[in-house]
Amino acid sequence: MKRLLIAAAIGFASLSAQSANLGISAADTYAKIQRGERNVLFIDVRDPVEIMFVGFTDVVHANVPFMLVDRTQWNAEKGVFRLYRNPDFINRVKLALARRGLSADAEIITMCRSGSERGEPSAAFLRENGFANARYVVDGFQGAALKDGPQAGLRLQNGWQNSGLPWSAKMNADKIFRVDRP
Repeated sequence: MKRLLIAAAIGFASLSAQSANLGISAADTYAKIQRGERNVLFIDVRDPVEIMFVGFTDVVHANVPFMLVDRTQWNAEKGVFRLYRNPDFINRVKLALARRGLSADAEIITMCRSGSERGEPSAAFLRENGFANARYVVDGFQGAALKDGPQAGLRLQNGWQNSGLPWSAKMNADKIFRVDRP
């Protein structure tokens, strides 16, 4: 029994350490790109429609959505369209790596809106599929929502946008995910 508990504790500690290694700040990500680190692929994993309304940073190398919106499936209970995992996600990441002359051991940094709903899961999914150095931007593009005050609910703290990093309301047609081209 004691050995089982020790093995479980070691397994949990290993899992916690791996999860901690997944996260990177927006500022640190930007610094890597600014330094021109060659063995880095920075991808925005949001659906392009979300990017269209929220904003984009041209610092990313590509937009490869981890989850896509199925506009034919409405979830009445949540008041949203159904999301499903992009079945071509891994292949599109491989293509983005190839375009930069990188291999599967490159550091792949993913970014979603908040970091938690698609950023971390996409990095974990990449690691499960042979990309050992996948990470995610901890607070994502927009950051966290304020909990109190007159602007409660607005995403006005941390994240890419709120860190003073470059972004725009315009998308880069050469980097944005489109179903009409690879």
